[in-house]
Amino acid sequence: MWTSVVVIPTAFSWLWNQIRWNNLTILFISVTLLALALLLDSMKRRKRCSRYPPGPTPLPFIGNLLEFDRRNPHKCVLSLVERYGPILSVQVGWKKIVILSGFQTIKEALGQKTENFAERSSIPLLSIIGRGKNCEGILMATSDNGWREQKRFWVSNLKKLGMGKKTLEKRVCEEAGYLCAELKSQEGFPFDPHDFIYTAVGNITCTLVFGDPFDYHSKSFLSLMHLTEEIMQGATKILPLFFIYTSWFSYLPGPQQKLKKDWDDFSTIIKEIVNEHKKTRDTNNPKDLIDAFLEEIEKAEGNTETSFNEQNLIHLLLDIFAAGIETTAATLTWGILFMVLHPEVQKKVHEEIDAKIGGVKSVVMEDRSNLPYTTAVIHEIQRYADIAPVTFPYVACNDTEVGRFLIPKDTVVLNHLSSVLKDETMWEKPHEFYPEHFLDANGQFVKREAFLPFSLGRHACFGEPLAKMELFIFFTNLMQHFTFCIPENAPRPSEERIFRLTVFPLPFQIFAFPR
Repeated sequence: MWTSVVVIPTAFSWLWNQIRWNNLTILFISVTLLALALLLDSMKRRKRCSRYPPGPTPLPFIGNLLEFDRRNPHKCVLSLVERYGPILSVQVGWKKIVILSGFQTIKEALGQKTENFAERSSIPLLSIIGRGKNCEGILMATSDNGWREQKRFWVSNLKKLGMGKKTLEKRVCEEAGYLCAELKSQEGFPFDPHDFIYTAVGNITCTLVFGDPFDYHSKSFLSLMHLTEEIMQGATKILPLFFIYTSWFSYLPGPQQKLKKDWDDFSTIIKEIVNEHKKTRDTNNPKDLIDAFLEEIEKAEGNTETSFNEQNLIHLLLDIFAAGIETTAATLTWGILFMVLHPEVQKKVHEEIDAKIGGVKSVVMEDRSNLPYTTAVIHEIQRYADIAPVTFPYVACNDTEVGRFLIPKDTVVLNHLSSVLKDETMWEKPHEFYPEHFLDANGQFVKREAFLPFSLGRHACFGEPLAKMELFIFFTNLMQHFTFCIPENAPRPSEERIFRLTVFPLPFQIFAFPR
């Protein structure tokens, strides 16, 4: 055995020394290596079966990366759907991805066959910000145990902290009052509503997570809000590389370096808050989600498989901030924009609120049943704004038939929610802002089967009840107290979309006149 270990390298070394190193030899070796690389790439790119979904031909090594524009990925997907149909395939590097579009297709996959798409796909790129085993957060957790563990924790503790109760509703109403006061202070001056809305929604999440709301001008609070936005934007810039990341990528210059820095800064602020909680918390009466999580860490001491650890707490909080603040703030910002662009709709909302609530009474969730038009408008804002066009990736747990195609086990699957919210077979005017989508012939609110802004199936947003409460109370309060309009001589605001995992409108200026 030892003889072969010595002889083989020696023989190779002898052969290497016999080669006549000239240009022709170098060319021959280069062509041979290139041919071998292309052969390997061809083997990696082969379709797995004859019923595999169609898609554009991938290029060697990079796959279909050039098909995607990170600034408008939703438009790229729409273009692919037009060419290949509602079930199509692409390739990123050597990673095969299937994209599902249209209400019937996604209903079949996430509704009827949800268990076959129950697991999240791993995203190697997230190791840039330290995500790994037992430290995956909750939105992208690939470990079934970790995901179940964290979902149980967050759902149960959100209920303890007031989800579905008057206490949390009262807190949202108070924050809506503070938001209205901030907007009133802008009277007579044009302003961009984004920052005001973002901080108001952020304060609800901070109350649940940290126990107390922040002052709108708190340095720590504003830093957390800013870093959350920056991390979302940073992740978007390297979105095409999500599935082909390797360890050396973190050492290269590029936008990933800023993403790492923003993550480090976010972590530093959270660690300071967590350390303060350790000193002051009442172990018998957790007042917020951090206290409750620290209690679970103590219970799980010695368990190497648990996801209850301090590093994962930071990842979880980023997920809660990204999912709980970004989505609701984006929807409300679009809502204000649509009211400015559709003053006839804004007028009808004002008339309904004036008739059913008046200008003094505080808006509460019980008022929703008396405000069918306003409720329809809120739903249409969610549908038309379409702020989460594509779900986070799933992975097929088994070979699964969807439509007439077969999706092989371990294939990454993306669900194109835009195609559901604007499905031409399900909506009367899918490409227009049309609140009547949610009203019957008698002007009463009606639910629509294809209204899936929170997705469907096992990984549907568990914060949906809180988001619905925030959207109704914030929007109705704003409509109760203000008339929004475009500043005189200002250009009409654009409906162009800024993609950063969620979708925001371009910055715009408005006037808010107290009513």
